[in-house]
Amino acid sequence: MNQLMPMHLHLSACGRITALGPTLAKIAAQAKIGAGGALTGQDFFQLFDVRRPAGVTAMADLSARQGERLHLGLRGGDVAFRGLAMADVSGGIVLNLSFGIGVAEAVRAHALTNADFAATDLTVELLYLAEVKRTVLGELQRLNQRLQGAKIQAEEQALTDTLTGLRNRRALDLRLAQAVAGAAPFALLRLDLDRFKAVNDTLGHAAGDHILRMVAQILLAETRSGDLVARVGGDEFVILLPDLIRMPRLIAVANRIVAAIARPVEFEGHICQIGASVGLTVSTLYAPLTGDAMLQDADTALYAAKRDGRGRVMAFPDLVQER
Repeated sequence: MNQLMPMHLHLSACGRITALGPTLAKIAAQAKIGAGGALTGQDFFQLFDVRRPAGVTAMADLSARQGERLHLGLRGGDVAFRGLAMADVSGGIVLNLSFGIGVAEAVRAHALTNADFAATDLTVELLYLAEVKRTVLGELQRLNQRLQGAKIQAEEQALTDTLTGLRNRRALDLRLAQAVAGAAPFALLRLDLDRFKAVNDTLGHAAGDHILRMVAQILLAETRSGDLVARVGGDEFVILLPDLIRMPRLIAVANRIVAAIARPVEFEGHICQIGASVGLTVSTLYAPLTGDAMLQDADTALYAAKRDGRGRVMAFPDLVQER
């Protein structure tokens, strides 16, 4: 019996526990049920509560429920069982118990091993498979998280200028398309550095890279967190400013940027002096509105500023009054 049903109980005709399986004895000892955890000789109904079906409180009730699934638990404990009762020839009852769907929690709570189950019981194998499944699913979830993180990082890199950390032309195209499709007005500033080629030619590309990173910092400092600042060429930048179309304010922002870029910069003991020219336009001037038209007109205004002496701001068309 102990090998076939390590969680069985044998009850006498009067309801006393005369024998029990080793696994059940182990659980009772851990739960300190009965006299020091020993169940033999004690009244079954004082130690166990038959919860379903209702009304099983005596041996006659238990005998009448032979072959039915029973739900019961140890009184004073949180251990729940399922059971099946069968009468023996002496008028007693053999009651075989199992954990049912709570087996995983029971195994962990009572530190049960393969030896605590019958050799033909597949519980341990099923628990092993469940643990393997949980482990695999957990690893797959972690892998998916890593892949998602890698995807986000790759997408971020695909939209970022590696030298300056600003957005690149692809990011500008995506954001500009969203702005054109949206209802909110916006402005475009196109900026080109003056005398940048002279720095590259005389001091080398390292100095040029230093200048570009400095310009990027200035552009970020002079714009809002919701604005898009992109490097779209060697020394060309575009700024998209949502919900900002008042021309005086745009001119003021652009002039601050031009003034900041015009400040001398030191590189390895050399003073670098560059400048910037800016062309700008606003979305409310266009019907229909297209991103290409705005970029082209901002570019036209930019080169008008360069022709007019560089280091200045020009709106397209030549508007400085508030619209």
